[in-house]
Amino acid sequence: MLNTSVLVLNRSYLPVHVTSVKRAFALLYQGIARAVNEEYRTFDFEEWSQLAVARDADHIGTVAGKIRVPRVIVLVAFDRLPRRHVRFSRINLMTRDDFRCQYCATRPARSELNLDHVVPRALGGRSTWENVVTSCVDCNRRKGGRTPKQAHMKLIRKPVRPKWTPLAHLMMSSVRYEEWRPFLNVVDASYWNAELQD
Repeated sequence: MLNTSVLVLNRSYLPVHVTSVKRAFALLYQGIARAVNEEYRTFDFEEWSQLAVARDADHIGTVAGKIRVPRVIVLVAFDRLPRRHVRFSRINLMTRDDFRCQYCATRPARSELNLDHVVPRALGGRSTWENVVTSCVDCNRRKGGRTPKQAHMKLIRKPVRPKWTPLAHLMMSSVRYEEWRPFLNVVDASYWNAELQD
C-alpha cells in the first residue's frame, strides 16, 4: 500500500507529479502538503488522521489505529508547473520503456530492472535517451560489456527521447484512481501530451 500512487497538485490545483503513499504521508506530516478529499476539502496530517476510515477505503494501520490513504495531495507553497522537457532520470527511463526489459520483454519487479547502455561506456557509449534502456538482471548479465549485436541480442524497440512527460503517461494510463479524475480533464490531457521542443 505504501508504494501505490498519489497525485500531487501545485497550489493552483494543477497536477505536477505522482508520488508514493509513503512520500505523501511524509509531506503531510512535515506540513509541506495537505490531503484533498472527494469534496475538495483539504486536511493537514492531524486532521486527516482523525477522519473515519470507510470500510472499503484504502488505509494503513498504525499503533494509533487506521489512517485513510490520501490519493490526492496539494502542495502548500508550490506555484510552478513542471518543466516541459523530460528529465533524464531512472524513473523516466523506466516509464518510457513501460517497466519492461527491452531485450526479453519481461516485466520484473522494479528492483530487478537495470539501466543498460546499448553501446557500453567502455566502447564510447554515452548516457543519453538514445543509448540507455531498461533491462532485467539476466539480460544485462548476458549482454555484459558488449553491444546487442556482439551479444547476439535484439532490442524490442530503438531507444528515443520521449515526446511527452512520463507524468502524462501515468496520468493517462489505466493505473489512475477515481479520486484523480476531477483534476485530469481534457485540457490537462492536451497540455501534458503536448510535443516538447528539443
